[in-house]
Amino acid sequence: MDSPVVAVKENKLFKGAFAVGGIIVTLVIYGVLQEKLMRIPYGQNKEFFTYSLFLVFCNRLTTSAVSAASLVASKKALDPVAPVYKYCVVSVTNILTTTCQYEALKYVSFPVQTLAKCAKMIPVMIWGSIIMQKRYKGIDYLWAVLVTIGCSVFILYPAGDDISPYKKGRESTVWGMSLMAGYLGFDGFTSTFQDKLFKGYNMEIHNQIFYTTLCSCVLSLTGLVLQGQLLAAVDFIHRHNDCLYDIVLLSIVATASQFFISYTIRTFGALTFATIMTTRQLISILLSCLWFAHPLSPLQWIGAVIVFGSLYAKSFLRENIQKSLPPTDEQDKELAPLKGNP
Repeated sequence: MDSPVVAVKENKLFKGAFAVGGIIVTLVIYGVLQEKLMRIPYGQNKEFFTYSLFLVFCNRLTTSAVSAASLVASKKALDPVAPVYKYCVVSVTNILTTTCQYEALKYVSFPVQTLAKCAKMIPVMIWGSIIMQKRYKGIDYLWAVLVTIGCSVFILYPAGDDISPYKKGRESTVWGMSLMAGYLGFDGFTSTFQDKLFKGYNMEIHNQIFYTTLCSCVLSLTGLVLQGQLLAAVDFIHRHNDCLYDIVLLSIVATASQFFISYTIRTFGALTFATIMTTRQLISILLSCLWFAHPLSPLQWIGAVIVFGSLYAKSFLRENIQKSLPPTDEQDKELAPLKGNP
């Protein structure tokens, strides 16, 4: 009589391992490749790859192709559900988000960039109040303040010998942090506007991914042509074949991560996904420090403990609260828009 129960538990365990392993492996590889592409020189002449918009174009091209194939294979409609200009709004802010993310790596280290992303709670709450007229509880503001304090400590007190490869001086330059502020602001708007699209239209996740990434392909390609960077980026890749391999792998893992994230939220819910993402960020920071030899100051360790301690506490407390309430998918809808920017 116990065999069906055991089978269900084993099946859930397998699905959990698949989800956790998929998200962590793809996004950790994504982080390593992102830092390698933007901070490690190629060839004997030590040339840096500086074409961030080209990376955005390749990522979005791969994702749009895979999402289109997914829609066709599942026999779901390819027609846009919302007006095309609304997909374009998401695309523009998403391109700005990703470009700021890549460009920031020229001035701040990957651990600083990754931890700073944790502060996205505040811009999401601000945009949510403006666009969605949401109201947040006091405990939500408390977690946001704690995470921001931890991020600030981590950013303001770096180890003195961790310098930017593009510019002499401390990692946390004003320009680098301005780019991260731009990332947080644009990402917060993108997430909130996506949330509005999901609730305003009966929209399937792959439909939104397809049209937003397709618009992003057109816009990023246009930007590359207008700035004269397309041929320059192709010439760089032609001269450095290992850079091409890095870009292809970056695009593949970025696309794969989107589908692992979607699978995890649909199968286990938003709270489990949030915990996995927090763990992924922690692993990414530790791996970057080991792989690229980023020193961390004692105050940075304290800042990291404050950030990740707050995030884990928030996830576990919300999980306990959810267990005492009737089942709802509202929290899944809240986190689904955060898929676009790993």
